[in-house]
Amino acid sequence: MDSSVPAIPSAAPSSSRAGKTWAALAAIAALIVVLPVAGLALQAVKGSSGLWANLLSSTLPVALVDTVILLAGVGLVVAVLGTTTAWLVTAYEFPGRRVLEWALLLPLAVPTYIIAYAYLDILHPIGSVQGAIRWILGYETPRQFRLPDIRSMFGCILLLGFVLYPYVYIPTRAMFLTQSGNLIDAARTLGISRRAVFWRVALPLARPAVAVGVALALMETLNDVGAAEFLGVKTMTVSIYTTWITRTDLPGASQIALALMLIVVALVAIERWARRKQRYATDARRSRGLTPQKVAPLKGMLFLAAGSVPILLGFIAPSFYLASEAWKRYQFAGLSSRLLDEAINTMTIATLTTVVTIGLGLTVAYAARIGQGRTSGALLRLSTIGYAAPGTVVAIGVLIVLAGLDQFIDRTAIDWLGVSTGLLFMGSGAAVVYALTVRFLAISAGGIEAGLSRIPASFDHASRTLGQTIGGTLRHVHLPLSKAAISAAALLVFVDCVKELPATLLLRPLNVETFATHLYGEAARGTYEEGSIAALAIVAISILPVILLSRVGRQPVWHSSNPG
Repeated sequence: MDSSVPAIPSAAPSSSRAGKTWAALAAIAALIVVLPVAGLALQAVKGSSGLWANLLSSTLPVALVDTVILLAGVGLVVAVLGTTTAWLVTAYEFPGRRVLEWALLLPLAVPTYIIAYAYLDILHPIGSVQGAIRWILGYETPRQFRLPDIRSMFGCILLLGFVLYPYVYIPTRAMFLTQSGNLIDAARTLGISRRAVFWRVALPLARPAVAVGVALALMETLNDVGAAEFLGVKTMTVSIYTTWITRTDLPGASQIALALMLIVVALVAIERWARRKQRYATDARRSRGLTPQKVAPLKGMLFLAAGSVPILLGFIAPSFYLASEAWKRYQFAGLSSRLLDEAINTMTIATLTTVVTIGLGLTVAYAARIGQGRTSGALLRLSTIGYAAPGTVVAIGVLIVLAGLDQFIDRTAIDWLGVSTGLLFMGSGAAVVYALTVRFLAISAGGIEAGLSRIPASFDHASRTLGQTIGGTLRHVHLPLSKAAISAAALLVFVDCVKELPATLLLRPLNVETFATHLYGEAARGTYEEGSIAALAIVAISILPVILLSRVGRQPVWHSSNPG
């Protein structure tokens, strides 16, 4: 007993120093995320007042109206699709229900710009779909009959809605699964029909999950630049891109980006307001999950058909089109020599970003665990703000920061060494990695924090008692126990990097193409068959997190707490 007493005062200063070191590292990670936002604000302020007046009178009104209409439409579509499909597979038992449970996640594998790319060709006036419809109706030419143009606000809303509804489906289904079956039974005892139970009991309780899902879908809508541009919708994100690239007006693009950031902040505030005072508590030992109601065979077939529509339109149709066009392209001309270079560029950027992002995410998450204070928690939250910012906004902020740093290094090298260093960061691809790190650090930090939170604090105390330092505890205890969470976070970051278009498009070095930028270029030129192989590769890679998600949440949360 006595021999252990001297170890306590000697270990305390070491623990304090280690905690401060981790806090300092977390502060650096948060600073890395905040710098682009600060640079964006400074660049926007530099813009002249006359520029603001011009933007307010010409560009912003049209872009703001289109953005608000698009957000309202997509929000309505994803809320309806996500909530109804979640209730369908949770409340009813019918043939094919278990397949629908995971298949409804598949549209997540199709990036928004790919869905627009595919349907522009699928629904072309002289394409096979409209041709078949005219043949059935007895018309011969598009002048006699043609469907409404997909290049419209309505078309953009529908296409984005059928891709983004899983953001609502996932949390809402989880909420339905965890709702106590006792509440549903009590409502049925009072004579309320199954349909009325949905409107009067289940949906009000699931409203926080619906609000979260809609907010995430709208964030993705704001981040989109490819689909909106392809479909002729001039959102604020598209306006940022055209103002910067087409007009070479960085201050103007910065000011539009700052206005877009205000919309993002408003969305987050509205989502939190929608969830205010929402609390749900149940006794896990006495409650049970919602039991699906068996339905008649004919009704079950109708339910299966209805649940299959979003999968058909959001995944099967565009994927089949991409596979068909890729096969035609391969038979006609084989694989392009550029495809290997694009694959290497895509994988290199995604891998480097994943390594950096996981490292920084582990830093801020572990600092929050050992710090247990307001400062470490604030640093964790601050390091995740980049995920709320659209890729175009982050790209402008990164450009401002790294271009200034390149200029400083170049001037210093000329003054001291007489040698020009050129664009070290902007010309090497480091800017793309930086921007993607800022965008997706929230995924890394959030996933790792969730993994660490499942490890009891008693494990830390036992490790320290056995003489391990804070770093040793991380290596020997936390990393082995949270490797599943870290691996899942790494997978999600990697796939998001492969799919990301706006930041990559704006910051890539000259003559460097990825799958996403190649596809964007081919779609902009109207040569759809040339980009089909790259699009198919993106979809194939993007299926990986869908497989991961399909394995998570099969059992309701209360089940793990039920000792019976």
